[in-house]
Amino acid sequence: MTCPQRLRGGTPSDSNQAERYSRHTLLPEVGVAGQRKLADARVLIVGAGGLAAPVLSYLAGAGVGRLTVIDDDVVELSNLHRQVIHRTADIGVAKVDSAVRAATDLNPDIEVVGIEARLTADNALTVFADHDLVVDATDNFATRYLINDACVLLGLPLVWSSINRFDGQVTVWAYGESPCYRCIFPTAPPPGTVPSCAEAGVVGSLPGVMGSIQATEAVKLVLGIGESLAGRMLVHDALAGTWDSVPVVRDPQCAVCGEHPSITVLQDETGSCEVAGEAVPTISARELAELMESGRAPVLVDVRTPGERDIVSLPGGGIQVEVGELRDGSGLDALAGIDGSAVFYCKSGARSADAVRLVAATTGVRARSLDGGVLAWIDDVDPSLPRY
Repeated sequence: MTCPQRLRGGTPSDSNQAERYSRHTLLPEVGVAGQRKLADARVLIVGAGGLAAPVLSYLAGAGVGRLTVIDDDVVELSNLHRQVIHRTADIGVAKVDSAVRAATDLNPDIEVVGIEARLTADNALTVFADHDLVVDATDNFATRYLINDACVLLGLPLVWSSINRFDGQVTVWAYGESPCYRCIFPTAPPPGTVPSCAEAGVVGSLPGVMGSIQATEAVKLVLGIGESLAGRMLVHDALAGTWDSVPVVRDPQCAVCGEHPSITVLQDETGSCEVAGEAVPTISARELAELMESGRAPVLVDVRTPGERDIVSLPGGGIQVEVGELRDGSGLDALAGIDGSAVFYCKSGARSADAVRLVAATTGVRARSLDGGVLAWIDDVDPSLPRY
């Protein structure tokens, strides 16, 4: 959806706009000329969640003339503790619709475009075209690599951040002689080694902090002022209250921005971020419930974190061992005596499938994974249980 364009970013030529942006134009580094630059700027935000909330809010407030937001998700209750552009009334609504509403409520004199779609190799270049810079507000590796590669191919600066639990990172990629994302992270980490926020959790204020820095970097890039974060990464430990600045350098062998790039066209990289390997035996939530009701309940193995178990667990108890403990071998003793009837489960089925593979490789026991995990059990068997 596209909201109507009015004063194209609120160029401060009338009294209302002069007042709206007065705290900006008072800054010698900005002034009226800088505010006009912001009014003419076109910024793309990929993602409409926790990081996007402050990015979108502050760029809209700053009077960036055109903001484009792309996301294919809908608002869920579990989003609201950190994705503060959305409201309780928006649950079930497309995030881009909620995001457009929030930005235009804050500043009706800018153009806000919402694209309800997943970013792919097929549409990325088209979506990115006609923008001055891109802000990565996503939470998965496959999309981060796609965004990076598109920015390098189009010559667009990329303002990036990543958050997890109490930790955050932020920098500017592919600006001037600075490295791109692939220079520092050539490939995605092995499946399951880096838990998502949905698995590990995140303190609600952290995306607000990191996203605000992203917004500031975007404004600096538009205005051409100050020293950008290109070439260095800010690393924040919110629990310890510390900040570190880490230098990052370009890799001449980088696959996309190096001297002899091997990536010259976009490609989707979902395979690098999904759990890879041989397919595992699975059981559906309904099938598991039928076994329990018939008195033939299998041994359940919960491979989630203790925090997840405190929220909800399947009935019947069972063995509790985190998938990381199976990966490093420290939790294998807890599985002594299980056989192929055992059922491993996690939140959505990805970690439990990985755990089944690990156990099969180390012990020879081919257990089953609960297809869809706890969420499938809630959807198909017991909707009264809490989701997370």
